[in-house]
Amino acid sequence: MKKTVWLAFVILSMNASLVFGASELGIFSGQTDIGSVLKPGSVNFDPAKGEYLIAGGGENMWFTNDAFHFIWKKMSGDFTLTANVSFIGTGGNPHRKACLLVRQSLDANSAYADVAVHGSGLTALQYREMSGETTHETQSSVSAPVRVRLEKRGDYISMWVAPGGGELKTAGGYLSVPLKGDFYVGLGVCAHDNTTIEKAVFSNVELTPVSTPANVTPALESTLETVAIASSDRSVVYHTRDHIEAPNWSRDGKYFLFNSQGRIYKLPVTNGSPQLLDTGAAIKCNNDHGISPDGTQFAVSDQTGTDNKSRIYLLPINGGPARQITPLAPSYWHGWSPDGKTLAYCAERNGEFDIYTIPVEGGQETRLTTATGLDDGPDYSPDGKFIYFNSERTGLMQIWRMKPDGSEQTQITSDDYNNWFAHPSPDGKWIVYITFAKDVKGHPANQDVRLRLMSLADGKVSVLAKLFGGQGTINVPSWSPDSKNVAFVSYQLVYP
Repeated sequence: MKKTVWLAFVILSMNASLVFGASELGIFSGQTDIGSVLKPGSVNFDPAKGEYLIAGGGENMWFTNDAFHFIWKKMSGDFTLTANVSFIGTGGNPHRKACLLVRQSLDANSAYADVAVHGSGLTALQYREMSGETTHETQSSVSAPVRVRLEKRGDYISMWVAPGGGELKTAGGYLSVPLKGDFYVGLGVCAHDNTTIEKAVFSNVELTPVSTPANVTPALESTLETVAIASSDRSVVYHTRDHIEAPNWSRDGKYFLFNSQGRIYKLPVTNGSPQLLDTGAAIKCNNDHGISPDGTQFAVSDQTGTDNKSRIYLLPINGGPARQITPLAPSYWHGWSPDGKTLAYCAERNGEFDIYTIPVEGGQETRLTTATGLDDGPDYSPDGKFIYFNSERTGLMQIWRMKPDGSEQTQITSDDYNNWFAHPSPDGKWIVYITFAKDVKGHPANQDVRLRLMSLADGKVSVLAKLFGGQGTINVPSWSPDSKNVAFVSYQLVYP
């Protein structure tokens, strides 16, 4: 009898300990060090303040493996995780991270996504799409936000920030990380130095399941981003609830030009707001526009005419009267010869879309392609020896090139995708283009697409970025002058 009572007391004591242990973690249910961590981490939850003080070590959360301390709850479905984040102490590694994150598993190489606030203030949506793959990131334009949010809806993860403690807003960074079944949601700290421990406080933490009603229409927001071809890391330049498209990068590297609601806007590369560009009477501009090689002129494709068909116009780079170049319509600008003398464009004539050129001063247009089916997106190589374009003449849309007189038309890509809008880099070493799935006709909006990079030295192709986009993402030349970065527009569905 005494033995039975004693065993019951032990079991009750163990259960009480488990319950007490759970309460020490607040809304979460477990904690662990992920990966190889020299100094173990810990969590101290203050229920009176609702604060989590998390101490974490670890070398990094990057590449193919992570090392950090993680406090988590196992979940499935969609959710938002929101918290105020602040580091304890100064002078630590500028890359130390305090994160809101979701992981497929507790393995060091797990697929994951997080909103990571760094010691330097850098805030980024970081992700590993599949187990063992390399981590990538989209850096927010907002530094050291007081409050951040990680949101999952379907396969898509998004980043929200509240600069200066203000209203939470989407911050760009909207990407697909397919997670299957149950996953782990929580908070993490990485020291970025395996020999030490860093601490961060997470307060006002909210973990909320969300649902997406079928009858709700989301808003579509736009993000102008850049991606570095060396690392494929992305940076948000400008995020807006307006619909914007097709950035051109200025020849001096200082600003972008993009279109929105029929107008053209100028945006500084850093620390600025869009300013309306005077385009004269051309006030129905579409997303086919670009800058002259010498940086003094700007070409637009505009539908202001009485027939509402696109024609090409030129104006001074800083704005002014628009001079009509193409008398026939529709005509859509896409390329400018390196000597500045010729424009290349896509035009419909007698029911066929083909590639044409015309002198900058206007005059007689020259038809370069005659194959049945759509030919589109001509852009000159920087040495002027080739025009790259896309054609569906062999079935799927593929990248081709030809000489400037239309001769020697040669297929460059041949794969199981639809490839559009090839843009050669200023140094002539690369082309970047947008890829749609095999079953996607045309280049519609709101698709899962890829920006792909081809080396012209050996023809090897790599994925530069995966995003939600399509029409308006990269219709026109958008390389940085030093050939190190590409600008593009991604889109995001935002639910009320």
